[in-house]
Amino acid sequence: MSADPTTTARRSPVPGVACRAELRYAVGRALPFLVIVLATLADVLTSPEERFGRFLIAAPALAAATWSARGTVAIGGLAMAVTAALSVVRGEPLVPALLANQVVLASVVLAAAVSSHARQRREAELRQISAVAEAAQSAVLRPLPPRLGSVDLRLLYEASAAGAHVGGDFYKALKVRDGVRIMLGDVQGKGLPAVEAASLLLGSFREAAYTAPDLPAIAQRLEVSMARYAERAPESDAADRFSTVLLAEIPDDRPVIRLLSCGHPAPVVQRGGTVETVELSAPSVPVHLPVPVDEPFTVEEVPFGPGDRLLMFTDGVSETRDAGGAFYPLEGRLRTWADEPADRIPDLLREDLARFGAHGLEDDTTALLVVRDGPAAPVTVLSPPPRAGTVAA
Repeated sequence: MSADPTTTARRSPVPGVACRAELRYAVGRALPFLVIVLATLADVLTSPEERFGRFLIAAPALAAATWSARGTVAIGGLAMAVTAALSVVRGEPLVPALLANQVVLASVVLAAAVSSHARQRREAELRQISAVAEAAQSAVLRPLPPRLGSVDLRLLYEASAAGAHVGGDFYKALKVRDGVRIMLGDVQGKGLPAVEAASLLLGSFREAAYTAPDLPAIAQRLEVSMARYAERAPESDAADRFSTVLLAEIPDDRPVIRLLSCGHPAPVVQRGGTVETVELSAPSVPVHLPVPVDEPFTVEEVPFGPGDRLLMFTDGVSETRDAGGAFYPLEGRLRTWADEPADRIPDLLREDLARFGAHGLEDDTTALLVVRDGPAAPVTVLSPPPRAGTVAA
């Protein structure tokens, strides 16, 4: 296991995907040589009228996809040498047949080398952009510590955009005076405006979590922060984005967890072998949704003792569908993994989502497993957990 299990799931590629990518790259590197060998054998073993040697022109073109410009030129030179050797074996005159073939092949080699050089430049630019995105992620979404107060934290985070390191999902956990406070959310849409809105909400939560008396006060701060930003920068795309948010509070002195949902999917709690979705009786509307809201924020207080686990997640998990349109069976999977170590859950979840989804992980996908310190209580009868108590702000 990694020294920081909260970031393992985000940084480690899915094994099957990584193996397939490596296999495709290896095949791409070998393909030019395979073309040269097969074309040469076919030309030698068949009648002179067949002229399979003309397929040698494909070798440098294929090399441009995976080899450097120098490698492409070297493979092109090999193809030209083999073409010349085949012409000598067939007894063809130097002019015009061989010379014409070599001029055409040299032109293809030159074009392939230019194409390879352009590809290498694009790859270098992408690596630089990836490094910048990694730095942005470190600034916006700092890695979670594996332990805060009385809870352990295990994170799965995957941005949906190919090659992206940060998306519209966001998370934060802080140790406050008498417990731990956590925020997990999902900004409407994708791209840089979603990242900007996420950074605003994260900054607001970092400031409010230490001083706000309760979760409703934090939720109100989030609303105020987004409203003020919209007033200051109405032209920004981020000012029009709303966000679903789930706030959690785990007090040090009581075996409970308090939850407040602003339009966010309800979390799943595991007590021993029992896995149930928490019933949120009155979730609030998403943060910065442009509708009038008069109802107070509602906090659900749920039993959360030693050894219990709570999985908070975004809709990238709950709304993943298979080829038949069925939603991902999260509760059933967590029951199957009830005896698995907490460190394993993010990897298991990500790999299973990638297999289950009709097109893999299409949306930003975030899941945070919160584990209460201490051994789990023995469970002899699997029964539903007590109904969550409701506390109106």
